[in-house]
Amino acid sequence: MQKNELISVSNEMCKKLLSIIDQEEVATKEKVADYLFESAQIIMNIKEEEVSEKGFAKTLFLDAYKEIATQSLSSYASSNVKIQELTKLHEETLSKCQAQHIDLPALTSKFDEIQTLMSYEVQKANEIITELTSKVKQLEEKSNLDSLTKIYNRRALSTYLNKICSNKELPYNFHLLMLDIDDFKVINDKYGHIAGDKVLIFVSNILKKTLREGDKVFRYGGEEFIIVLNRIDDKHCKLITNRLLELIRNNKLIYKNDNLSITMSAGVTNFIRGDTPNSLIARADKALYQAKKNGKNQMHGIK
Repeated sequence: MQKNELISVSNEMCKKLLSIIDQEEVATKEKVADYLFESAQIIMNIKEEEVSEKGFAKTLFLDAYKEIATQSLSSYASSNVKIQELTKLHEETLSKCQAQHIDLPALTSKFDEIQTLMSYEVQKANEIITELTSKVKQLEEKSNLDSLTKIYNRRALSTYLNKICSNKELPYNFHLLMLDIDDFKVINDKYGHIAGDKVLIFVSNILKKTLREGDKVFRYGGEEFIIVLNRIDDKHCKLITNRLLELIRNNKLIYKNDNLSITMSAGVTNFIRGDTPNSLIARADKALYQAKKNGKNQMHGIK
């Protein structure tokens, strides 16, 4: 990265950090440290060619801020539930005292005061939750990265395919791969959703590390991924696709002392002049369906 690019990224990081501290009711050292660590990791993972893309640095830190905002949201939601439970308990206690005709005006007055304070805290927490929810939604709409896997998301895929499909003088051919993790529901059912998330991260890392710099990998949704292989013929596309499936198949993910065996199926198609993003994805999806039907853990190509 050039010096001016590093300055841009650093400035964006500082702006987001100051914004977090300013908006937090209580900004702890731990939250600041977590943010800085996350930012450092993101910076280290930035590819040189991506830095030049307009707004990419801002997108990275919007995504990091989204994670912190989500954590805050969860914290406030938990506090809200506890406060509501306490308020209900005090209401029941006060009602019981009144029903038994216990003349305790001081106690009643104190309970009323506690209830008022707690009601205020509930209202305040709800307002913060609403505000954070809105901000998280806005950040998700602006972000081009999937928050879990840190690869491009479906929004980025749409933008990218629209751009290259609309270029009537595209000087090169490309192929589109749609990959799906085989029996992903079985993994979730047997080991839980945390294990499922780890599988998605595991697969994403293999795809990112294996592909060339000019290729793009996107999380399409759920356990589905889309890869765009640029400047490649049918023969080499087949070799790369089978190589990816082999790496997924041969690398084991260890989760709670268990070796999780993971396989993927792939549907492959090449770009045809006049293709739209929808027609391109539809052919790849049809090919993926055939790969699954043929027994999974394999690729199928459709032109």
